Amino acid sequence: MSVADEQPKAEEKKAKAKSGGGMWDTIKIVIQALILALLVRTFLFQPFSIPSGSMEDTLLVGDFLFVSKYAYGYSRYSLPFSPNLWDGRIFSSEPERGDIVVFKLPRDNATDYIKRVIGLPGDRIQMINNQLYINGEPTELERLGEETAGGPFGRVTRYRETLPNGVSYEILDAIQNSSTDNTPEFVVPEGHYFMMGDNRDNSTDSRVPPERGGVGFVPFENLIGRAEIIFFSVDEDARAWEFWRWPWTVRGERLFNGL
Repeated sequence: MSVADEQPKAEEKKAKAKSGGGMWDTIKIVIQALILALLVRTFLFQPFSIPSGSMEDTLLVGDFLFVSKYAYGYSRYSLPFSPNLWDGRIFSSEPERGDIVVFKLPRDNATDYIKRVIGLPGDRIQMINNQLYINGEPTELERLGEETAGGPFGRVTRYRETLPNGVSYEILDAIQNSSTDNTPEFVVPEGHYFMMGDNRDNSTDSRVPPERGGVGFVPFENLIGRAEIIFFSVDEDARAWEFWRWPWTVRGERLFNGL
């Protein structure tokens, strides 16, 4: 075999080696990106979508938001598949009244719920005629008016509720003097929290005990993180992946709204 015959074969081997090396480099980049995404999702920010109207109008069906995983420290539920590696929380920081929190439903420790923190450990919580009482004192409640509502409710009344620490937000009330508008007094156990939705008559929350299909008191360990920002939002009847409909279905006014 001549030198002239060997040269093309040598160049062919180099090309194959270069091609193989380029493919391996691509695979390594993909693996590194996946590991980085997993670390960010586990320890920093996790995306969530809103499946129901229990937090309307603060959160709407079709909203996509980032939840800070580090806000309250880490428990077993901070990790994918919730492995039982330790008890309680590490690097813990307690939530504040009024925080919007994603947590694991206590009765199954698997389903993700999102509600607002109303009661802290040791608090006494009660609803009387749609008025929220915390430790025997009524919260400030300003009536903003009535409006037509979708779904099963014809009209709803809108209020602005202000908690003792100054956190203020709007709530909706569709049924006057419903069973969740008038409750017994709940005493929040140590290490637990009392959660409520902003859409008061369309929220199964801590006002309803677990044996009746409700949330009950939420253990500190079950908290996943604090809702921070709405990064994307589409109409309720749209799908986020239907990008060809985005110009018409994206709720531009909700993008990057802080919570």
